[in-house]
Amino acid sequence: MNILRFYGMSSFLILIISLQTVFAGEKEDPTSAANNKALWEQIAPYFEPPDEFKGNLGKYKSPLKFYDGRLVKTPADWQTRRQEILKTWHTMMGEWPPVNENPRVEYLKEEHRDNFSQYTVRFNIAPGHPNTGYLLIPDRAKQNRSTPAVLVVFYDPETGVGLKGENRDFAYQLAKRGFVTFSVGHDYSLYYPDRENAQIQPLSALAYGAANAFHVLANRKEVDPKRIGIVGHSYGGKWAMFASCLYDKFACAAWSDGGIVFDENRPSVNYWEPWYLGYAGPNFRKRGLPTKENPRTGLYKKLIKEGYDLHELHALMAPRPFMVSGGSEDQPKQWRALNHTVAVNRFLGYKNRVAMTNREKHAPNPESNEQMYQFFEYWLKQNQLSAN
Repeated sequence: MNILRFYGMSSFLILIISLQTVFAGEKEDPTSAANNKALWEQIAPYFEPPDEFKGNLGKYKSPLKFYDGRLVKTPADWQTRRQEILKTWHTMMGEWPPVNENPRVEYLKEEHRDNFSQYTVRFNIAPGHPNTGYLLIPDRAKQNRSTPAVLVVFYDPETGVGLKGENRDFAYQLAKRGFVTFSVGHDYSLYYPDRENAQIQPLSALAYGAANAFHVLANRKEVDPKRIGIVGHSYGGKWAMFASCLYDKFACAAWSDGGIVFDENRPSVNYWEPWYLGYAGPNFRKRGLPTKENPRTGLYKKLIKEGYDLHELHALMAPRPFMVSGGSEDQPKQWRALNHTVAVNRFLGYKNRVAMTNREKHAPNPESNEQMYQFFEYWLKQNQLSAN
């Protein structure tokens, strides 16, 4: 590496010592300068689409065009366009209440596991909606705002800390690697203020809840608030995607096989359901694919009719990096949508910000999980967001 050649071996040793001090949360030192290049070589292939999909933009409308057809010509134009997308979607889905940047956190229980402490905590995921989760603090994390963190979202918080399920213990595994993690859950979506009169489409309400959970992490003295990511699988993948796209304080994100664009040929890519984007009141449509007898409802009906798709939200991530950990629902063809965010990043002068891995089945496995963990280690532990 150039920095090593420039400073020589003595400076290299100083750099290693400094990094060990700054990143005190890890059980070993994968974030050292010596491992930086090796780690990038591991994950670099994920940022390249297969030859079949390179430059293929599919049927999706370019985010680099305003809704009135004008082209985005400058970075300042992009900021205006970005706000147009964000405002349009928030208006359609329902405006959020103010994010609580100083949430009250009640600590209910503490236990020590492996090389971290696990705290059972309670906070309001939304006003009037108390929620219990698990906050994991590595033993070596110091109270000097130096440790990266990851929010883990799923149906329940137990899965993320390894008390339920298989290969979904993201919070547990990342805590062992030195991240502060927070595992939260919410069964069957979030209705705000309540199921009978929800004012926000439930998937956006979940994203709002994740924004509040972000500040549980950000307010910990161990955590660097500029290095907080988010990850989720399936239902949690949808949740993590909407949260990271709509709340730009998340530094990066990994979305595991949630279905990153609308697809009515895949029953599990079910954004039409009332607990996602199809809410139209407390009397839910019959569960299942939209048909003539069981039509689309709520905002989802409008989105399909008017030609919106989720690649617009992906573009809001730029230049923040994200990874799609694809399985049966997010196959390589999704690069046709992802290429639009690649184009936005290229327009802004960034590369290697959009990644995708693929496996055959929906369920995550040790290999796909390792790919996500390496993604977070590179972008958060090594603070590559500042370096690039």
